[in-house]
Formats: sequence, C-alpha cells, structure tokens
Amino acid sequence: MKYKDLPKIDLHCHLDGSVRPETIIDIARSEDIKIPYYDVYNITKELTAPEECKSLDEYLKRFVVPNLVMQSKESLRRITFELLEDCVKENVKYIEVRFAPLLHVNKGLSISDVIESVISGIKDAEERYDIKGNVILCCMRFMSADKAVEVVKAGAKYISKGVVAIDLCGAEDYEFCKKFIEPVALARKYGYRVTIHAGETGIGKNVLEAVELLGAERIGHGVFIKDCIEAYNIVKDKKITLEMCLTSNIQTKAVDEACNHPIYNFYNDGIKVTVNTDNRTVSNTNMTKECEILFNEFNITLNDYKQIYLNSVNAAFVDLETKEVLKSYI
Repeated sequence: MKYKDLPKIDLHCHLDGSVRPETIIDIARSEDIKIPYYDVYNITKELTAPEECKSLDEYLKRFVVPNLVMQSKESLRRITFELLEDCVKENVKYIEVRFAPLLHVNKGLSISDVIESVISGIKDAEERYDIKGNVILCCMRFMSADKAVEVVKAGAKYISKGVVAIDLCGAEDYEFCKKFIEPVALARKYGYRVTIHAGETGIGKNVLEAVELLGAERIGHGVFIKDCIEAYNIVKDKKITLEMCLTSNIQTKAVDEACNHPIYNFYNDGIKVTVNTDNRTVSNTNMTKECEILFNEFNITLNDYKQIYLNSVNAAFVDLETKEVLKSYI
C-alpha cells in the first residue's frame, strides 16, 4: 500500500514546529537574525527532538530558533504557505494550523498582523493547490489569563474568515484549566470552537476539567485518560475527539514506544480518535509517516483508516459543505 496516496486530514499541527530548516536559514540571512547555525545539517539537528528526548519540557526547547525567524509578516506568510505546500505532497486535504500569536510580536507586529499573515499564507496555498486550511489561535499556559483574553479579543474579528478555534498549549501543569475559565468562556461567546491540550504528560484529570470547565470539544493528545476513569468516561460519553500524535507522544515520553500507544485501544472502545503530526520538523514526521505507524504497529485495516479519517472530518472546525467535499475523497 502507498500510504502517501491515502487522503489525510491534520487537525493538530503547530506552525512553529513545522518550519523548513532551509527557510529558517534563508530568513535569518535576509532579515539579519542571529541563529546558532547556518547550514542545513546542524540547524536541522537544532530543530529536531533527539531520540533520547526525556520529556515534554525538553521537547519544547526546540521551538526557540523557529520563533526567532517568525517575527515579520513576510516570514509568517511564507512559512505558512510552505507548510501547506509540504502537506499537499502527502495528499493532506485539510489542515488546521495552530500557533500562539503572542510569540510573534517581538519585533513590533500586532496580534492582528500575525493572524492576517498566517491566513494569507493559507489562502496562497489554497489558490495554488487542492488543500483547505484554517487557523487555531493558541494561548500559552505560562502566560496570564489576561494575555489569553488579549488574544481572544484580537482574533474575534477573523472568526469565519480563517480563524476557527482557540487552544491552550505549552508545558502542562496540574489543574491549569481553572486559570483560564474566563478567557475560554469569552472565546465561546465570540463564536470560537474550543480544543485544549490536555492529558499529554500524565495528568488525566486535566482532560476531565478541560471538558467540564472549559467546554472543550476536542482534546489535544489526551493520552492519559487511560489512567483517569472519569476523564475516559466523559471523553467517550460526550464523543469528544482526541487529536492524537503518535511520534511526538513517544518523544515527549507520554508512551515508551509506538506499539504501546493507547490509540488503537481507544478506537476499538468507540472513542473518537484522529491521527495528526503535532510538529513536523521538531518530530521529524509527516502525515504519511504517521499513517505508516498506524498501519504497521496496530495492523489496522483500510476500513479502520476510513473511520479514523471520517472522525477527522466530523471533528474538523469547518462548514458542512467543506465536510462533504472531504468525505468524498475517502
């Protein structure tokens, strides 16, 4: 089977974790930005999580360099376009690109500038290729709730114009949801959909609170509902979709090896699972590789894959017309 020929949907992909190494070097030179290396081999090593990566915190250190070159309108637009262009080669038909606007305002851009630049990059790719994209705005958990409100308010005018949802991401602390009840409630009031990173680093209860306190419709990762029966049950009963990322979960030590990932057990028990990249460059992966792991490690059938693909279609934060088009590909 040629896994690259399967139609694919990526609902969980971070822009700053998916930058081409060559582009980082190019932008650094053109915008006079200091980076550790200017050759592809060494900068790729700098960007990619090592095989012996010990934790999520170590994994997150790989985002420092990309964000240095994501501080201009031109670089953000280019990087976004190139991400979708790379996805086209893997037959990705729809992608939701997520990023934290406040990480890209260090050289004077406004939050609006950042969002508009990314949306422009998506539109550039849509005009050239058979792919659709939307934007998820991330609020960093290490920042204050007021900063999250700032992002929510600034992004509200782009809802239905490219922005579809809000997310909380970064290092995962116990009971982080309580800190962000107000900004996420405000986001829902504006019309944002809600997906929350939770249960990635051993705290299953965070998934429970993401659903109960924040109204999460989807969960980024959610691996550790396996150790929290209340979280497991609410995800199953409410049909909350899990955005699962096989390769990155091994690197962050959410699981020790692919064959022990709970995705197939969840799937067989009726939980809505999807397959995604998380960070293409940091994890040295793409959607074809993620599909290959799924088939090889769990011996899934094409019917299994079709159901997982349809889970992604149904969970996508997109209009019904686009969903019908996405269904037609499978």
